This record gives sequence, structure tokens and C-alpha cells, in this order.
Amino acid sequence: MTELTSLRPVAAVLVSAVAIVPILASRGRPNLREAWTVLAALAKLGIVASMVPGVLAGDTYVTDFGTFVPGVQFVLRADSLGILFALLASLLWLVTSFYSMGYMRGLDEHSQTRYFAAFAGSLASAIGIAFAGNLLVLFVFYELLTVATYPLVAHDETDEARAAGRKYLTYTFGGGVAVLAGAVLVYWVTGTTAFAAGGIADLATADPLVARAAFALLITGFGVKAALMPIHSWLPDAMVAPTPVSGLLHAVAVVKSGVFGIARVVLDVFGPDLMAELGVGTILAAIAAFTLVTSSVIALRQDNLKRRLAYSTVSQLSYIVLGLAVLHPMSLVGGLLHIPAHAFMKLTLFFCAGAIHVETHTDDISNMAGIGKRMPLTMTAFGVAALGMAGIPLVAGFVSKYFLLIGTVSAGDVVFTLALLVSGVLNIAYFWPVVYAAFFESPGEQDPKPLVEAVLGGRFGEPDVAADGGKPDDDPDGEPADDGPDEESDGPADDHDHGHADDHGYADDHEGQGPLDDAEAAAQIQPEHGPDDSLAWEHRRWTGEESTWLMLGPILFAATGSVVLGIVPDAAVFLRIVRLVVSGVTGVSV
Repeated sequence: MTELTSLRPVAAVLVSAVAIVPILASRGRPNLREAWTVLAALAKLGIVASMVPGVLAGDTYVTDFGTFVPGVQFVLRADSLGILFALLASLLWLVTSFYSMGYMRGLDEHSQTRYFAAFAGSLASAIGIAFAGNLLVLFVFYELLTVATYPLVAHDETDEARAAGRKYLTYTFGGGVAVLAGAVLVYWVTGTTAFAAGGIADLATADPLVARAAFALLITGFGVKAALMPIHSWLPDAMVAPTPVSGLLHAVAVVKSGVFGIARVVLDVFGPDLMAELGVGTILAAIAAFTLVTSSVIALRQDNLKRRLAYSTVSQLSYIVLGLAVLHPMSLVGGLLHIPAHAFMKLTLFFCAGAIHVETHTDDISNMAGIGKRMPLTMTAFGVAALGMAGIPLVAGFVSKYFLLIGTVSAGDVVFTLALLVSGVLNIAYFWPVVYAAFFESPGEQDPKPLVEAVLGGRFGEPDVAADGGKPDDDPDGEPADDGPDEESDGPADDHDHGHADDHGYADDHEGQGPLDDAEAAAQIQPEHGPDDSLAWEHRRWTGEESTWLMLGPILFAATGSVVLGIVPDAAVFLRIVRLVVSGVTGVSV
């Protein structure tokens, strides 16, 4: 391995941090503000991508600023593991920037300048985490990420959003304290916190009790953002944030910073050999297995689509942790490869949820019967990503989960193999009802258990609305009760707010043109009618008329990325980087 002194690692961090200034200065000119966002995203992606060929050839790019605290250097290192996370975050920031424009403008959101500035700060922190050369530098950027993302979590400024923001700060700052304590313990027993492939050598001669305590502190600290149970509950609550925030920060930057930190601890602080000797790998794997199964069961009970996706994220993150904790080279490949695989698939799912909300104000799965007719491209992309999450071949999730299964079997950990298989079945169980309802049901005749009871393909007859008599729990205007799953919804008409603030706390404006007048509001909230005046979604063609291409483009890009990673993972670069990481740590070519 060759270390090359370079300014590129720090440039990749600074480009989005510097962009905050012109973004804020362009407050009154939204087109210019968003142009700065896109330019910064392109520059960051270009800088990170320029280092990929060198890293694949065995080079490491280093920016050394000298002594940080006594005995610790402030150093940024773009190695193979760091470039994996940095390339993923910078690529998907660019995609999410375009999506954010469509989403924020479509809802005429408030404080858009603050939103884009906080996004830029978040990505600067995420790249700093990726390129941190030791535990203390990683801790600094880990805390900066919490500060930068708080305005995004609490963006809506409602009581619910503020409560979610306070909970987010409490959990993540608490996790940061644990990371710092663990780093201090490592420095105390080894005299260094610098990352080394295969682990810090002097840890092997340290007191096993102290080494285990340091490991527990570091895993707990990073496990907060990785949403390991029981320190996971901030994540579902943070779904009150705008969907682009949920998509990138809770499918890529924030939660992936947690699993990335765990990967650094497993691979570059303790190393697989010392972890096996200390017996901590099995404990971590057991926690991950419990999390991935339990959160999948909880996801089954969520009617709100974003909350179902949030619990799915909790589960899928633990796939990564489980692969790392099993310590077999194949499971390490599966765990690390699931970082980009999950990012592309979950970003697709969140993007779809956001497009549904913007276009129809529909958030609950019980209200989505037949919505595939209204949003065919969006729901098809959702179906593709859902297949991948369940591990179906030809989508990204299959490849990473294949390596995970082979790794657990090869390591003799049959219990963990079983946990993976059970979770895969549960993935199908909580994603299938969404796809089924979208394409095979009509409003008013939802089947609460389509996976178990329904005839394959659904029922195609028109519902008898007159006989049904409407929803007994609706008010005279047909609006559902405010809280909780709406299990008897008769269709999209019930999902629109009647001219007042919706669940994100902003006024129901139309295309950024200000509040709707009475005629426009009435037109939006009227149900669409089928041939027999029964409730039905308006049919939209497959040509993109269901939404703006600022949203459809990123949805299709992310879905396509999920398929590419499932068919030609080596050509997509990420698997090649993962193989390089694992061979560098274990000495085994996979």
C-alpha cells in the first residue's frame, strides 16, 4: 500500500462546507441557491471519484494537519473502506439534491434555504467520517454530523418535530460520549487511536477486561446511529422530517455513519482475530440478529408507510452489523456490500413515499388501494426496491444477502443463518401488502391480509359504495380521524387535507403558488370516479405525467442502481472496493 500526500480528502470535506455560504447568501433567489447545491454535489462527487482508481490500485490519499491533541494527529485518509462510504454518500447526495427541489417546491415548504444549507453541512460531516484517520477525528465529525442534521430532523417546527429533534440529540450525543470514552480507553492501553487494517496491534496485549470495555463503549456509541436495539427508537420518530431527509440521512449518511463506525472498530481497531479471541463478535452478532428479526415484526404493524420503512431500516442495518460480527471473510463481504445495496434500495423506497405524499397526500398504506394506476412508475420502482429488500435475485439485496448466508453457514453459525432467513420472509410479509394494494386492489375493498387470504391477483369488480354506506368514522366531509392507522379507508379522497396544515405542518399550497382558493381546494379533495361513480384513482400514463421529473428522475435512478448492483455488482465498483477491504484485513481473496 502506498500513502500519497494529497489535498483531495480535505477538499472533498470542504467543498460542501464552503457551499453553505453561497447557499445562505442566495436566500431570495431559489434557482441560484439550488444551483450552488448541485455544483457543490458535482464537485464533491468528482473529487471522491478521482481517488477511486488509485485506491483500487492500492494507494491511500492522506492529508495530515499535524498534532490534534497530544499524541494524536488530525489526519484524513482516503483508504478503501473510507472511499466506499464517501463514494456512496457523494453520489446519492447529488441524486437527492434534485429530488429535494421537486419535493420542497411541490409542497411549497418553508425555510428551504436553511434546509439546503443543513444538507450541505451534513454531507461535509459524512465525508469527514469516511476519511477520518483515527478514532478521535472520527468522533469530531460524528458529533458535527449530529449538529448539522438536527435542523433537518426538526425542520417542520411542529411540536412533534421538536420532540423528535430533542430525542435525536439526546440519543446521538449520548452515543458520541460513549465513542469518546471508548477512544480514550483505546489510547490509554495502546498509545494510539490510528486505524490499522486488521486492528491495532497493541490491543492484543492489553488487559482483556479493559479491551472488552473499550469495545462495548465504541459499539454502543456507534450503535445509536446504527439503530441497534434497544437504542433505536429515535429513528422511527425522526421520520417526521421531510422525505428527502429520511431518504438520504436515514438511509445513507446518518445511519450509515453508525454502521461505518462499527466497521472501523471491527476491521481497523480490534480486528477479526482479536474479536474472536475476546468473544465479543458472537455477542454483537446476537444483538444484530435480535434487532433484525424484532424490527421486522414491528414493521408488520405499521400502517404509516414511512414508519414501516423506518423499522425496515432498523432491520436492514443489522444485516450489515451481523455480517461484520460473524467475522468470516464471506460475511464481511456481505455486510459491507449491503451498505450500498441497502442505500440504493431504501432511497428508492423513501423517494417513492415522498412522491406519493406530494402528489396525493397519502401516507397510510390502508389508503393506497389502487394507487398504482395513479402513479405507475413510482409504484413499479417501489416494487423493484421491495423485491431487493426481500433478497429476490436480480436486485442488489440478493447479492449482499447471498454473501451473508454463505458467510454464516461457513462460520457454522446456523442460528444466525436462520435469523437471516426468517427476516427475509418477514420482509416479504411487510412489503407485499403495499405492492398488492397498489396494483391489485380498488379503493373501498382493501383486504387486510392479502398475503394470507386473498386470491392471487386481487378482486377486479367495482366496489358497491352505496351498499357500503361510506366510512362510519368519517366526519361529514369524509375526512378520517387524525391519528392512528385508518383501516377502513375508501380511497384517496380521505387523504387530502381540507385546506389546513397536513401532517408535516405546512399549509396545503399548490406548486409553490400560495394557498389554494376554495375552487382549487375543492377540485383537489374531490374523489376521482370510475365508470360507475365508484371511488377509483385517476389513471395516469407511463410517460411521467404522475409527478415532476425532478422527483421521478431520482426515483428511477435509484431503482436502476439497485438493479445494476444486483446484476453486475463488480462493474458498479462497490463490490470491487469491498473485496479490497476484506482482503486487506483478512489476507483472504473473496
